[in-house]
This record gives sequence, C-alpha cells and structure tokens, in this order.
Amino acid sequence: MEKLSAFVTTFNNDRTLASCLESVKWADEIVLLDSGSTDATLAIAKQYGCQIFHQPFLGYGKQKQLALTKTTHLWVLLLDADEALSLEAQQEVRDVLQHPDADGYDIPRLEQMFWRMNNPHTRLNKFLRLFRKDKGHITDMPIHAAPKVDGVIKSLNSVFYHYGETDIDVKVSKLNAYSTGLVKDKVAKGTRPNPWMLVIYPPFYFLRAYFFKRAFMNGWGGFITSFCGAFYVFLKYAKLYEYHQRKRYGKSMMPPGAPDNPPVYESDKPC
Repeated sequence: MEKLSAFVTTFNNDRTLASCLESVKWADEIVLLDSGSTDATLAIAKQYGCQIFHQPFLGYGKQKQLALTKTTHLWVLLLDADEALSLEAQQEVRDVLQHPDADGYDIPRLEQMFWRMNNPHTRLNKFLRLFRKDKGHITDMPIHAAPKVDGVIKSLNSVFYHYGETDIDVKVSKLNAYSTGLVKDKVAKGTRPNPWMLVIYPPFYFLRAYFFKRAFMNGWGGFITSFCGAFYVFLKYAKLYEYHQRKRYGKSMMPPGAPDNPPVYESDKPC
C-alpha cells in the first residue's frame, strides 16, 4: 500500500480537531500547520502524534500550500480542521492506496446543516482531497483555496463530514467574511460589476440548490441553507458594485459637511 501523509491547517479549532485527527490517525504521517492557536488545538495535535509546524496566517491558499510542502510521502490527504472522514471513507482510501488508478480522487461531503447533517440522498458536492503530491498544488484563492491536480481524477463513493456551520449566526458571519474576501480578489483582477447579477443570480442559485440539488430533502434546514447561499452570491455582487460606486463618486453624492466614509478595504486607506 502507498504511504499516506494527511495534512491540516489550524487556528483555534479545539472543538472539531479531535474528530478530524481521529479519522486519519491510521495515516503514516499527519502534518499540522498552526497559525497561532491559543486554545487546546496544539495539545490535541500532540495527543495524535502530529508533526506540528507554526506559521502566521498567509491566506487560505498559501497556508495550505505550505502545509503540503511539509509532507514527506507521495500520496497526501487534505482535511480542514472541521472535517472528518467517515469510517467507510477511511477504508475506501486505504483500498485505493493499494493500487491507485488515478492521480487524484474527489470525495463527496456531507454538511452539518445547523441542527442536523445533510440528507445523504441530496446531490452532494465533491472535493478533491486525496492526490499525488508530485501532480498537485493548492490554488492561491483568497477564500475557497483547493487542490488542483494535473492528471486523471476519479471519485470515491464514501463521504467525509463537515462540522463547520453549527448555527445560523456562524453561517451568516462566514457569508459576510467570505464575500468580502472574494470581492478583494475580483477587484485585484479588475473585474467590473454587473448590477443585473444582483437580480438574476440569487434566485437562480436558490432554485438550483433547493430543487436540483434536492436541499428540500433536508426540511427547513435545507430551505434556510439554500436561502443563505442565495444571499451569499447577492453579497458578492452587491459588495463589488458598492466598491466601484464608492470609487466612482467618492463624497460627491453626500451632503456638504458629511463625515468621511470609512475605507472599504485596507488598500483604500491613504498612505
């Protein structure tokens, strides 16, 4: 069987880290890159014999890529600190590593949906998590950084779990932070806003998530999650539009004597 390095990045993840590491404790190596945790994260990592490294946060993509470079085996498995392989997925990964027939493998993910887990009969999103180190790298995206593999990719049948969205408050906080991060990226790339996307895309997203991906099978939790997803894409386009409007008009649309608006992003602050 091919040897496996599991790798994970952390920052104050003591609520979920034990479940994560428990699901990969059979790996030949667990690499953990921490960005300054002050809770019990590092103590938990030591209990599982992790190879622990430290690095102030560089951004999601750069942080994961650095963790990847710390691994020593050809085959690697990426998990976030709030994710865990199911028992079935653990066995399937071991089976695949007996005789790999691809360069990377997608794994379907079951999401925590506030007070319940996602119904397994909905259309699950798949994520590339198991791959050959010499064929892959982590994309340098500001938020949704993910592995990219130059080669053949196949899919596993078993699922892994995501325990990240414990309640609506956490969900909405993530939507706000993630949408701001993505707008920064779009601004840096010179993307221009299309205000019609504020009207068209959110309802399209909701219908796709709720009906096509069968989120209705999750009851009211599925409705709330689909609506939050539609709100997320609305925020992305609304914030991009807001940014360009501020750049275009400055204070010209405010009454005389109005206080200065706070900068939208750090890059807007005067030197």
